[in-house]
Amino acid sequence: MSLAVSSSAPHRGSRTLAPLRPVSGGSAAATVPTMGVEEEFLLVDRRTRAPVGRAARVIEAAAGRLGPLVQPEFFTAQVESCTSPTSSTAVLRAELAWLRAELVRAADAADCLLVGTGTPVIPPEGPLAITTDERYQRMEVRFASAVGGYDQPVCGCHVHIGVSSRAQALDLANRIRPWLPTLQALSANSPFDRGRDTGHASWRAVEHARWPTVGPAPFLDEASYERIAHDLVQCGALLDRRMIYWYARPSEHVPTLEIRVADVNARLDTVVLLAALVRGLAGVLLPEREEGRPPPFLECGRLREAHRLAAVHGLCGGEGLDPVAGAHIPMWEMLDRLRERATAGLAAAGDLHLVDTLLDRLRAEGGGAARQRADHVRRGRLTDVVDGLARATASA
Repeated sequence: MSLAVSSSAPHRGSRTLAPLRPVSGGSAAATVPTMGVEEEFLLVDRRTRAPVGRAARVIEAAAGRLGPLVQPEFFTAQVESCTSPTSSTAVLRAELAWLRAELVRAADAADCLLVGTGTPVIPPEGPLAITTDERYQRMEVRFASAVGGYDQPVCGCHVHIGVSSRAQALDLANRIRPWLPTLQALSANSPFDRGRDTGHASWRAVEHARWPTVGPAPFLDEASYERIAHDLVQCGALLDRRMIYWYARPSEHVPTLEIRVADVNARLDTVVLLAALVRGLAGVLLPEREEGRPPPFLECGRLREAHRLAAVHGLCGGEGLDPVAGAHIPMWEMLDRLRERATAGLAAAGDLHLVDTLLDRLRAEGGGAARQRADHVRRGRLTDVVDGLARATASA
């Protein structure tokens, strides 16, 4: 098994992704880049359903089969899995299902559950420990205000898109920015946080924003990226360049653009849909650079408001904001527009029917935040929410 696409976990080997390949028999403008996915999961005690710091035991139990595809995260109550790069959505889905199955078994051996949620539903019984890693320990000291009371793990799902150069990654980041609030809404899966309903579809977005640089990426070319990255580290705003947590960032270790806007989701369908849409958009947007088409201009305040609305409403009937035109539009209409924008890329990858099927299913069954609240309203028990998340995570 090849090393995974990743740039955020410690001690991870780098690898080179396959470059973009031309599409035969599809749209002449579309490409089919490679993709990979990272998922950060929460570990909860089987009886209390509260977060527990058993990642070392889980990783040890899974490492024999998963090797470097499973990694520690910032808190010991978290584990991260990362797929190998692939051009096939079917292969991606199969590997994600396999990774989850292995981690569910390893968690069971440690008397805990693997849960796909952006924030803890039930509060931990005591302060959570930071993973024993030199870099994480330094981050804990320097950014104590962001770490807070040591009880707030946040779990994301990151999609990597293979590119040929950093310049191409940054150009893609500039072009994909208008669509990231919609992808954030699609994946919103953290309405509860440590015992309360936050009123948001994605509370992870709020908590994660404690960290420096979390938010929309600035509009950059390669020279300005290098200058800003250097200055952020030199002035002490960041520990290192791996702490650039923009919603779309070029990897420091592998030739990818990493999309970091999504909550982790319990349902594998949502993860596959997210990855397919990101790759479909990339397949359409990447060729525009060679055609000399400029990226869209976005006013920064408008873009941040679009992300705020996505975090508040998700897909739960609220309005989104078109960050280009400034118009308020129902979020489902924004998602339909995204699908239309990605059509040529989805068709080139053979993903069009799959994406339409998954979108229909999502429309019928609701997003992650809505399903969490539905589990809670039946009996008013937060343990039911955790159990529903654990079942969905394990059912992949």
